[in-house]
Amino acid sequence: MITKAHLQRLGREHGTPLFVVDHDALRKKYREFRKHLPRVQAYFAVKANPLPEIVRTLFLEGASFDVASMPEFNIVYGNIQDMPPKQRQDWIWDKIIYANPNKPDDTLEELNQYKPLVTFDNAEELQKIRDHAPQAGVVLRLKVPNTGAMVELSSKFGAAPGEAVDLILQAEKLGLTCEGLSFHVGSQTTNFENYVQALALCANLLKEARDRGYHKMNLLDIGGGFPAPYDDSVKPFRELARIINRELERLFPKDIQILAEPGRFLVATAGYTVSKVIGKAVRDGKPSYYINDGVYHTYSGVIFDHCKYPVRSFKKGPARISAVYGPTCDALDVVSMAENLPELNRDDLVYSENIGAYSHASSTHFNGFPPAKVVHVNT
Repeated sequence: MITKAHLQRLGREHGTPLFVVDHDALRKKYREFRKHLPRVQAYFAVKANPLPEIVRTLFLEGASFDVASMPEFNIVYGNIQDMPPKQRQDWIWDKIIYANPNKPDDTLEELNQYKPLVTFDNAEELQKIRDHAPQAGVVLRLKVPNTGAMVELSSKFGAAPGEAVDLILQAEKLGLTCEGLSFHVGSQTTNFENYVQALALCANLLKEARDRGYHKMNLLDIGGGFPAPYDDSVKPFRELARIINRELERLFPKDIQILAEPGRFLVATAGYTVSKVIGKAVRDGKPSYYINDGVYHTYSGVIFDHCKYPVRSFKKGPARISAVYGPTCDALDVVSMAENLPELNRDDLVYSENIGAYSHASSTHFNGFPPAKVVHVNT
């Protein structure tokens, strides 16, 4: 973990806004995941933070990867491009899943040379895969409960359970092999019952497929949703892992390969942002500070990820409820309306922790303000 003093030095040395990635924290979270879910192969969801340096650290740790676009695929591919052809192909098959259920034709054509594993959730997508990536193996993504997730996904993705086996058999008729099932319980899921229900559903569908004559599925992708410890209300990961391990042992024989797609869980605690106070005012009796990072940049998760990243000061002193605004000329650019901060002055530095996921990854150049500079530590 980076100390406050170290973080402040980095801000002074490199300037602000600054996005700091602690690679020791990446390694720690990956090892934690593997320790508590030993049967589960961890496919890092690259979309959570696609910085090549992050992918490289997790690659060296032995991680697999969930990609959702060709640029993400190519970031991962950069780590294996010099392998001998057969070893490289085996690695792709064993270590990459293209988990976006809807793919453009040209993406499928580019993917086909790699004989990838891809997801689907409807008949139209199956036809596209057959026409443009016939060498792919397919995995059916199911619609499952997302109750209690910070960001739900089932309204956009997932086949209804009642049509699942029909789709699996349709894939076979098209000359494709359905390798298994996948689901996603929603991002930052604190309702662990979602996993219990989804795993039971998958076990029943595997049985139904066998009963209807399909015996080629040996893979289960339990998706992401593993919560990051943003605050004390988030239960320890080991508690969720205990539930998942129990259900895997109860429902799935050892010959079923289990994989997962942790994204936020692996990178959230590895990210810090340091920014500078560029203006101050008193509005409706409340101290209000303008900083040079905001919701169009590293704090983007405030808007689309329903996430709060407390803004903290390096200074000490009596705290008052304060507002914090981003630098753009847009009233939407509000980092927080209620932060406990001491009195700050222009050029003072502030910081936020646990901001490594879906933050810098979705920064924009809106209003002419570029994303924060990135600095990697403990590489």
